[in-house]
Amino acid sequence: MNTNVDDYFVVGCGRCSLGGTPECKVHTWVNELSLLRKWILECGLTETCKWGVPCYTHNGKNVMMISAFKEYCTLSFFKGALIPNPNGLLTKPGERTQAGRILKITDIEFLKILESEVKAFIQSAIQIEEEGREVPKTKEPEPYPEELLERMNDDPNFKNAFESLTPGRQRGYLIYFTQAKQAKTRFARIDKCTPMILKGVGLHDKYQSGKKKN
Repeated sequence: MNTNVDDYFVVGCGRCSLGGTPECKVHTWVNELSLLRKWILECGLTETCKWGVPCYTHNGKNVMMISAFKEYCTLSFFKGALIPNPNGLLTKPGERTQAGRILKITDIEFLKILESEVKAFIQSAIQIEEEGREVPKTKEPEPYPEELLERMNDDPNFKNAFESLTPGRQRGYLIYFTQAKQAKTRFARIDKCTPMILKGVGLHDKYQSGKKKN
């Protein structure tokens, strides 16, 4: 993996076999990435290389980074959710992303048009770090395994009993069920826990009674 920012513009991040070849994605976006780099450094951030890509820090804290992809390049903000974004230019890199936001760039002229907006984003990100602000995190609910959904669909009484459990007890069962790698094991765990669920008993209540789960 590349550890030098200048080398990044020559050989890429080094995380795939295309590094150092004409096919490296970085070569498609050199002009855009170089302009982003210039604007960022003008704001006084410290430049380093992390995860193979240019990363910019303030007082030792990660603030933003630039990266190349096949269809676009990005300016990524670690606490982008806190940056004012009236025109919706900053987007989530993933559906469940909470803190990070990215700006997708598809050509140099588009980037030049956005100069004032981009610089405002950079300044906001620096201010957020100086103020020590953090993005409030919300806990993602545990996923329901297909086997549990099937049981709930087949047995309304079981469904009502499970949904009547406290959130903590539901989460305990969901973690236990989804830890099993095979469907037959998940079914077996659900079968074994059904009497407890119907009684409104939690998985950790079982531990407290001195019994063990398999």
